[in-house]
Amino acid sequence: MPLTRSKSLPATENGGSDREKLQSGRSVAGIVYKWTNYGKGWRSRWFLLRDGILSYSKIRRPENVNMLSPSDDVRLIGDISTDRLSRMKSCSGRSRRKHHKTIGIVHLKVSSYRESKSDHRKFYIFTATKTLHLRTDSRSDRAAWLQALASTRGIVPLQSVSGDFSFVSPKDLSISTERLKKRLLEEGMNESFVKECEQIVDSEFSEVQEQIKLLHEERTKLLEALRQLEMANLEAEASGIHDNPYQLTNHNSSSLRRGKYSECSTSASSDDKQEFEDISEEDEASFHDTKESFGEPDVGSVHTHIKRRTKLPDPAEKERSVSLWSMIKDNVGKDLTRVCLPVYFNEPISSLQKCFEDMEYSYLLDQAYAFGKSGNSLLRALNVAAFAVSGYASTEGRHCKPFNPLLGETYEADFPDKGIRFFSEKVSHHPTVIACHCEGKGWKFWGDTNLRSKFWGRSIQLEPVGILTLEFDDGEIFQWSKVTTTIYNILLGKLYCDHHGTMQIRGNRQYSCMLKFKEQSILDRNPHQVNGFVEDVTGKKAATVFGKWNDSLYYLAPGEGLNKEGASLLWKARKPPPNITRYNLTSFAITLNELTPGLEEELPPTDSRLRPDQRHLENGEYEKANEEKQRLERRQRMSRQIQESGWRPRWFEPQGESQSYKYTGDYWEARDKRSWENCPNIFGEFTDEMADCA
Repeated sequence: MPLTRSKSLPATENGGSDREKLQSGRSVAGIVYKWTNYGKGWRSRWFLLRDGILSYSKIRRPENVNMLSPSDDVRLIGDISTDRLSRMKSCSGRSRRKHHKTIGIVHLKVSSYRESKSDHRKFYIFTATKTLHLRTDSRSDRAAWLQALASTRGIVPLQSVSGDFSFVSPKDLSISTERLKKRLLEEGMNESFVKECEQIVDSEFSEVQEQIKLLHEERTKLLEALRQLEMANLEAEASGIHDNPYQLTNHNSSSLRRGKYSECSTSASSDDKQEFEDISEEDEASFHDTKESFGEPDVGSVHTHIKRRTKLPDPAEKERSVSLWSMIKDNVGKDLTRVCLPVYFNEPISSLQKCFEDMEYSYLLDQAYAFGKSGNSLLRALNVAAFAVSGYASTEGRHCKPFNPLLGETYEADFPDKGIRFFSEKVSHHPTVIACHCEGKGWKFWGDTNLRSKFWGRSIQLEPVGILTLEFDDGEIFQWSKVTTTIYNILLGKLYCDHHGTMQIRGNRQYSCMLKFKEQSILDRNPHQVNGFVEDVTGKKAATVFGKWNDSLYYLAPGEGLNKEGASLLWKARKPPPNITRYNLTSFAITLNELTPGLEEELPPTDSRLRPDQRHLENGEYEKANEEKQRLERRQRMSRQIQESGWRPRWFEPQGESQSYKYTGDYWEARDKRSWENCPNIFGEFTDEMADCA
């Protein structure tokens, strides 16, 4: 039986007849599907458009949709029936005890919209802080919603929120009584009477002026509220408190699920947040923007867009095959970092750049910062755990080793679109230690690692030694170490790598995390598994974490089975690039050794992108790459003598007996000044005399 609030008029492709068009003061409502996340997909929401404001809420019970008063003039779009709503109710039985709450508000004054060209049922609504991906039941329903959004322009005057409203200030208003005075004198009125009339007019005008002043102040406040409303709404959504503030002491299933991303905004880039679909170039053609509806962006968010490459250069020459066994049969049991292998076994990035690959999903740390700032410490810890796992995703299918940096070699990465700046340096040759430091939005990440490697005939085992530290601006700190990596089937069979061991992510406040990377067995049909939990300071489990290090990570309330259905997605790995090479680099890794226009002139002579053998390998110039690699390895053999002669790293300094390294903090300042006087040309020519002096 259809609801009897107001007649639901059928929508037509062109928006319907004149009597169906939205009139001033009339509301529009209906059920629209909203994309939430990979864990839950499309979810039905009750949307209401009224007075230039589009609000939406979860559908808890059928009677909740009948929320409008009898006097409301509301046009319903689509098939709204109690039977349909009852079916929706049965699909969301966990929420039956909850009350209706508005969970999202969009002010159309500061928004725009666009229909999808690839799907006739979809459309998008854009605000300054998020994008709503919406879908209707039919093409005609979408046309009706777009007609309603377009008609709203006639109801709400669209003015720029970036400048002043065209409104006269009270102090600029004035009144003259000269004409009144002249007319009264012409009628023979005496001076005292005329003066009394002038006083009455002035008094009345003063009251009007005071009212205008109040209206001016209210309108100014409204403008400021509009500027802040979307950001306030974003923070509320991100903190997961639409229905209820999340209670840290409550670890039941329902409260845990309130902290997920089901209604999370898309303020980060679509690429970073793994949105359901990218808006294709085909969709770009039709853009229904509200004129002058957006103000100027904040200065802090403006950055120069750098177009980065999507593929490596085409090889300049054909690669020759090399016998792996002939190269390594005499090196069983030795440290692999001391084995001189030809360039064919390398990938065109260095270990310094490999460190930066761990920052590919840095948006997880941005989210962790936001959740902690809003008081949701559990979701902060969960996002940190997801970040710690995400760094392993890029290792899938990577069989070549990165270049071993020279002593003093450096690498910088400035990614303003991701909001991060990264720097790394090889600070020790014996043992081989690489130190790094990264700054993001409200957090800093640093660490040093010594990668010990052993070759055991059929496999190579890599044991990372070192501690990684993440510190948020509010003082919360998390520390962890990486797990063991083993590369199997070096001689026979399909080459593959696996990560195994226990990762302890220790927090200095309420939560810590324990993750177990399961070692893959020969008959294992479900490899790459990661399982663990988050616990509070008392040892009580607050959430269960599970997934795969090469694919995704989920979380649940403790005690529930490890099943994706009902679980909340924390992180999803990006798909491999379309231009796959034998190195199996990810789209992100392909950009790491790129020299973007003008960058080479700004880099110090120690940067990995200026290393000739690595550059020749990237270009497919294998003979030149081999020659340069052999030349630089002669210098590499001098590094131990150089280090023992009192050499010190340029941008990091050792800390006490632990031999950990701390960033000195002056690299980017030196870069601004192009002050590279103390940076040697480590990739340049050198003679035997120089080697003897060392």
